[in-house]
Amino acid sequence: MTFIPRLPAATLARPGHDFPPATTLDAPTPEAAQAAAEARYDTIRVELDSGNGIFWCRLNPQGRPCFSPELLRDVTAMHRSIERMFQGVRTAAEAPFRYFVCGSAIPGIFNLGGDLNLFHKLIGAGDLDGLRRYGRAAVAAIHRNHTGFDLPVITIALVQGDALGGGFECALSHDMIVAERSARFGLPEVLFNLFPGMGAHSFLMRKVGQREADRMITSGKIYTAEELHEMGIVDVLAPDGEGEAALLDHIEKNNRRHNALQGHLRARRRVSPVTLEELQEIVDLWAETAIRLTEQDLRLMARLVAAQDRRRAAPGRERATAAA
Repeated sequence: MTFIPRLPAATLARPGHDFPPATTLDAPTPEAAQAAAEARYDTIRVELDSGNGIFWCRLNPQGRPCFSPELLRDVTAMHRSIERMFQGVRTAAEAPFRYFVCGSAIPGIFNLGGDLNLFHKLIGAGDLDGLRRYGRAAVAAIHRNHTGFDLPVITIALVQGDALGGGFECALSHDMIVAERSARFGLPEVLFNLFPGMGAHSFLMRKVGQREADRMITSGKIYTAEELHEMGIVDVLAPDGEGEAALLDHIEKNNRRHNALQGHLRARRRVSPVTLEELQEIVDLWAETAIRLTEQDLRLMARLVAAQDRRRAAPGRERATAAA
């Protein structure tokens, strides 16, 4: 079975992705692919597991465990590297990997979401354009997760800790979620009078319907991995400490069906697409809502910034009760 990835210049230059056009269609050597996968970043760790056909990305933000501009910059650079790894690939046998897995290098934390400290500063300065720029950079990365980079790749979020706010939205953007039982998920933005603006509406309404999505978005409730597994949001529920093993077991059991599953996911996206334009329009609504927050709202946001700081300093002693 052959495939022709939707990769050359027209795809790499598509609006919102900010990737340079491909300069060659020569298939990369295994050594070149390995070198690309061993690139070093300030806020993420990457690894190519050729034996299992997995490209591993582990989020490792410095300081507050959130989606800082630096983390978004590194994620974008990593995505660019991934797409370049597939330049010239024409058959499944040539693909450098078949699964993209996003996890975390921080024990007990997947990601606590948006950069609240930055939001506080931008809102205080009345910088609507700054909020929009941040949000659009975030949803561009989320959309690439959702589309599997327009490559024959299945994307998986491995959640072994708290995934809150934008961290939950990031996990939702993947084709599937593998979570350990102690993982927690939630959208607590409503606690400081805001709503999650980077994918929650688009992904949850397609997964669980409008009524349940509305409840999850407006309640601020923190959910267990088991609750989300029962709802069909978490695909594989693993015992604590065994998330990676459960993920590898799932891949091994389904490897022979990869072609069918990858095609199924492409068809699912075609039937119920989440477009970059939809995500960007919601970001604009989010930014317009954020800029109207009051001083009281901003004080609540500042308290959550402090909670995130404490959580990063002592992840084993306390769990975040809210983040965005």
